[in-house]
Amino acid sequence: MKQLLIDVPLGEAAIGRLQTMPGLRLVMADPITDESRALPASLLRETNILFCSRPPTNFDELAALEWIQLCSSGFEQLLGLNLPERKVRATNAQGVFDVPIAEWCVAMMINLVRDLRGMIHNQERGIWDRGPQFQREIRGLTVGFWGYGGLARQTARLCRDALGLKIHALTRQGVKPRPESYCVPGTGDPEGRLPDAVFTVDQKKEFLSHLDFLVLAVPLDSSTRGMIGEAELQALPAKAFLLNPARGPLVQEQALLRALRQGWIAGAALDAHFQYPLPPEHPLW
Repeated sequence: MKQLLIDVPLGEAAIGRLQTMPGLRLVMADPITDESRALPASLLRETNILFCSRPPTNFDELAALEWIQLCSSGFEQLLGLNLPERKVRATNAQGVFDVPIAEWCVAMMINLVRDLRGMIHNQERGIWDRGPQFQREIRGLTVGFWGYGGLARQTARLCRDALGLKIHALTRQGVKPRPESYCVPGTGDPEGRLPDAVFTVDQKKEFLSHLDFLVLAVPLDSSTRGMIGEAELQALPAKAFLLNPARGPLVQEQALLRALRQGWIAGAALDAHFQYPLPPEHPLW
């Protein structure tokens, strides 16, 4: 009998399916926060499988742990836990959030191009302004994906099929099928057929120079931390918008602030930040 400790909010239907699995004993923690916290040692010592957002601060108490399943695609919260030495298998939730994140990307693209913030400010102030910036279309524009995993593929599907954008992708080894990666049925681009143009890293400047939108879609590791700096931001056209639904530190914060203040790019939408929570006095507010 394996003990599964669930430390994330989970729907009744999912819990019901787990309860029917033979050889599995479910234990539910109270998932009160997204931050790490200590859990009762007596609970952890008998746990073989942990389903969580972040591991508990007293992780060493998990003496019988065999497998940790994250509810996020990102996995940097596991770094430094010596899982290989402990022979603990780790898996993430790759593909589970591709649909909502793709919808966020599309919403931000339309909002940025049509200056939704300006429209709302005008409404609040009772200003009647029929300026052309509130009527721009995104059909026919070019969106570039730095990285072409599940997040990028579903966003590309929406952008091309529903909105008529041109799709460019920059990857290390080209765009290939992903038959073994989870994809919500009917979504994404599992065959890798959607991009109109594919670039490799040595073609970075050419890739950036033709974009209306740059979407960051790579994981955060030592090779990608700070990969977007002054050179990359200045290589974008001044009309371009940056979207970061991945991880904040992919972008050099001070370079982004200079780009926005000095007009190197037209704007940015950030679903990931440099610190959590973002301080009220932070200039990115």
